Amino acid sequence: MLMNNTKSLVDACPALVLNADFRPLSYFPLSLWSWQDTIKAVFLDRVNIVNEYEQKVHSPTFEMALPSVVSLKRYVKPARYPAFTRFNLFLRDGFHCQYCNSREELTFDHVVPRSRGGRTTWQNVVAACSFCNLRKGAMLLSECGVRLRRQPFRPTNEDLQRSGRAFPPNYLHQSWVDYLYWDSELNRNFFVLIA
Repeated sequence: MLMNNTKSLVDACPALVLNADFRPLSYFPLSLWSWQDTIKAVFLDRVNIVNEYEQKVHSPTFEMALPSVVSLKRYVKPARYPAFTRFNLFLRDGFHCQYCNSREELTFDHVVPRSRGGRTTWQNVVAACSFCNLRKGAMLLSECGVRLRRQPFRPTNEDLQRSGRAFPPNYLHQSWVDYLYWDSELNRNFFVLIA
């Protein structure tokens, strides 16, 4: 049962999850757990509570402040390379078309078209706006007169984490600030204080 009977308020209390070295497991998307998963991890002795919200949950015999920041007790070694997904591709390319730098109507394009033997790999696929993708079609770059802003490459997880820090989320709890490092300047409007 919730202390204030305000289920929606408590549901807005996710916990930032840090690895054992006190770095977020992920920046983009930000590593967050629901309050239910966080409490379960606390009782299973898998995490340390680093910071708490003012909100509490209780049962007839127990009361607990909801954790706002937790750290894993065991270090989780991140994978070296991320999965090849549309989102990770867009993140690698900074959510910009690699031909014209547009941010509108992004899709992806095979630099060497599949019809010409091109493969769907990190080194051959780039983010592209619909206009550039249609204009290039099944042609090679030399045939259509377009140039890449940057050669495609296979990113590491660290590369994507670095890229993700350029896109801070719209809402951050004040207790998370000391554990997050963003490339863009944060202002007070980004913080949501859940009281």
